[in-house]
Amino acid sequence: TELSIEQRFVPESCPRAVRPGDFVRYHYLGAFPDGTRFDSSYDRGSTFNVFVGKGQLIAGMDKALVGMCVNERRYVKIPPRLAYGTEGVSGVIPPNAVLHFDVLLIDLWNSEDQVQVQTYFRPEKCPRTVQVSDFVRYHYNGTFLDGTLFDSSHNRMRTYDTYVGIGWLIPGMDQGLLGMCVGEKRIITIPPFLAYGEEGDGKEIPGQASLVFDVALLDLHNPKDGIAVENQQVPESCERRSQTGDFVRYHYNGTLLDGTLFDSSYSRNRTYDTYVGKGYVIAGMDEGLLGVCTGERRRIIIPPHLGYGEEGRGKIPGSAVLVFDIHVVDFHNPSDSVSITVNYKPSNCTVLSKKGDYLKYHYNASLLDGTLLDSTHSLGKTYNIVLGFGQVVVGMDIGLQDMCVGERRTVVIPPHLGYGEDGVEGEVPGSAVLVFDIELLELVSGLPEGYMFVWNGEVSPNLFEEIDQDHDGEVLLEEFSEYIQAQVDSGKGKLAPGFDFEKIVKNMFSNQDRDGNGKVTAEEFKLKDQEAKEEHDEL
Repeated sequence: TELSIEQRFVPESCPRAVRPGDFVRYHYLGAFPDGTRFDSSYDRGSTFNVFVGKGQLIAGMDKALVGMCVNERRYVKIPPRLAYGTEGVSGVIPPNAVLHFDVLLIDLWNSEDQVQVQTYFRPEKCPRTVQVSDFVRYHYNGTFLDGTLFDSSHNRMRTYDTYVGIGWLIPGMDQGLLGMCVGEKRIITIPPFLAYGEEGDGKEIPGQASLVFDVALLDLHNPKDGIAVENQQVPESCERRSQTGDFVRYHYNGTLLDGTLFDSSYSRNRTYDTYVGKGYVIAGMDEGLLGVCTGERRRIIIPPHLGYGEEGRGKIPGSAVLVFDIHVVDFHNPSDSVSITVNYKPSNCTVLSKKGDYLKYHYNASLLDGTLLDSTHSLGKTYNIVLGFGQVVVGMDIGLQDMCVGERRTVVIPPHLGYGEDGVEGEVPGSAVLVFDIELLELVSGLPEGYMFVWNGEVSPNLFEEIDQDHDGEVLLEEFSEYIQAQVDSGKGKLAPGFDFEKIVKNMFSNQDRDGNGKVTAEEFKLKDQEAKEEHDEL
């Protein structure tokens, strides 16, 4: 005669219980006391959906549902006076029938409900939160209030990407995402009138269903965003900043906004080398590399419309904000020439180096960021060259001009006057600017340009006869070499300094051996000034 309620299962967590005026979705089995079943929501494949306490149910069920939690199961016995009474339901419920219901509550909401947000993780740093018209990328698990999963971006292994607050989402999700930080995780509970309403989505989501989304925000930007630059380390001395058209060498780590690494030049053990402002890199990087100093470290945050756009690339998903932590190693401009800074010059500095001079000098060679490449000091010996004869890179030939013994200078050489794009494998990186700290220790004056040997006095009028020691009218290489050596040893003649004696003599001999037969005759033999005069006469 009285309503009987038996709680057969009560969940540990019950944040909310049914009150009169709530809307519920529940499954049930209806039977008579002898076990005969008269109705079942399971057989229909859908829950029973109804307001509680508004007379839409039999009185006993209206009372029995009050206080229930989602996922709670109750066994309810309802007397006839709280069910269908003395009349029953024709063909289904006889008069004065006691009814037994096995009830499982699936869903619960109220028309006054709002979107509920529960944040269970928020990063310490939150420089920006989601606002209306922002574009977001997030992962989610979507469940009903009873925990049944109906959708998951994780299962598709792809984020859900959308604008917020402009009607691309259900209203509840539009509200629930506002104020989130990248890296934040929250649970968003949405009543059906802010979700898919009475009709559901026609697929997985039934009508009048509350939805629960477990959301992790991975990315956030606005179409109006430009790049953001955060200077992390700027050298105290910054004599020059990069400009459009410069060529920059830099290291970088590239991550997504949630910290996921997608690329790193460090892992390849090679800088990324490119022109700036010429479209060789994505637009955001082109802009972010302007105004940098050598040695500077900065973070460049690039929105997708200045990055790889909606399509993405490789490991970079579509519509992804990119974060580059860069370290500028060096930069130059193709129009750069050699830069020379004199650090010390002796008071007596009258003899200056010129093309053809034989120089001995010490140097320390480094990259623009200070990385030491080579040093003659560590080898314990000088570096010796003939200036202007291509024995060093072009930039060094320029940088050593007009030095005096004892002078110290710093020479900065751009790569097109150094080792170029290829560099020297294992020693000098490609496209590297080189810095040489030089001290000139010795200078031996060279000969006039075009000469490999000169006389210190008057030239004998019988020169050919003197060289032709056996007086056979022909001079062989051996005779020629012995004669030149004797002139040098006696101080009567001088060879160009810094060259191999045998090579110079062979070169001089081949110039005289005009028919190439390995012998020089009196007719072939001419001094340089005689050759020049004949050429002038011919012209």
